[in-house]
Amino acid sequence: MAGTRGVDYNLLVALRALLAERNVTRAAAAVSMSQPAMSAALARLRTHYGDDLLLRTGRSYELSPLGLELLPQVVAALDSVAGALDPWATFDPATSTRRFTVSGSDYALAVVLEPLLAAVHRQAPGVTVDFDPVPMPGGDHMGHLLRRDLMIAAMGYDFPGRRQVVFSDRFVCVVAADNPRLRDGRLTLADVAELPHVAAFGGHAPTPADDVLLEAGVVPRVEVTVQGLLAVPFTVSGTDLCAFVPERLLRRCPPSLGLAVAELPLEDPELAEAAYWHPSRHADPSVRWLRDVLAGVSTALDDEMRDARS
Repeated sequence: MAGTRGVDYNLLVALRALLAERNVTRAAAAVSMSQPAMSAALARLRTHYGDDLLLRTGRSYELSPLGLELLPQVVAALDSVAGALDPWATFDPATSTRRFTVSGSDYALAVVLEPLLAAVHRQAPGVTVDFDPVPMPGGDHMGHLLRRDLMIAAMGYDFPGRRQVVFSDRFVCVVAADNPRLRDGRLTLADVAELPHVAAFGGHAPTPADDVLLEAGVVPRVEVTVQGLLAVPFTVSGTDLCAFVPERLLRRCPPSLGLAVAELPLEDPELAEAAYWHPSRHADPSVRWLRDVLAGVSTALDDEMRDARS
């Protein structure tokens, strides 16, 4: 690795874009550079570090181990420089045209998207919020957080970053209302063990409901898998399938699905969804404002569920 003497510190901007985007074309667009200029910057950075930084895998790129290590350092360094140059930076939601990016599971977005957008637009009519899917557990979530303002995902999957709880929920067991095993609105554990099940997330990410069933000695007989939770109740409708879905999600399903919530001799499995953000964004006044708006939405969601259950 070369020393720091004679280094063009503008390369840090290119380095951050390259490491965050993992693509020369997208990195160039992110910082308004031409693609040849970004390619030249990547070549200089590779020479400086004596490392490829970006490794081609098929048609895409992955970060080298050094690239992964550098990413949070470069983000923190540039944020620190920006803060030193403009320590009085503020965020005025009433006049801002800021564009936020929020990731979330299909279930989390089904719950928070409408009230969050309504609250944002009341306070900040010029602000835009883009939503995209949250990656599956086990991926590069720290790198994902660097490219997003917030990520809303279930707690318990070791997602990195700082967090605040958004809302809690519980899983309920659902079957078609005419399922012959449903007696007086109840299913036995034997019924649950023998009925075919729908598993969310392709069956690769166990939910709290799976953990509760296993503790009761029940191993679900998975017959169908879907990606995410939103498709689960629609998959159960009109079949002999059984599934566990969050209560908040079920309340948003149309009555025409013909579903019934089955009582079980078990405690309802609890879950909590949280907002996560990268530590480098903790002091960002705009992201702090968005977290405050989300906290207000959280309180309203809790009140709504309390009223629905009473």
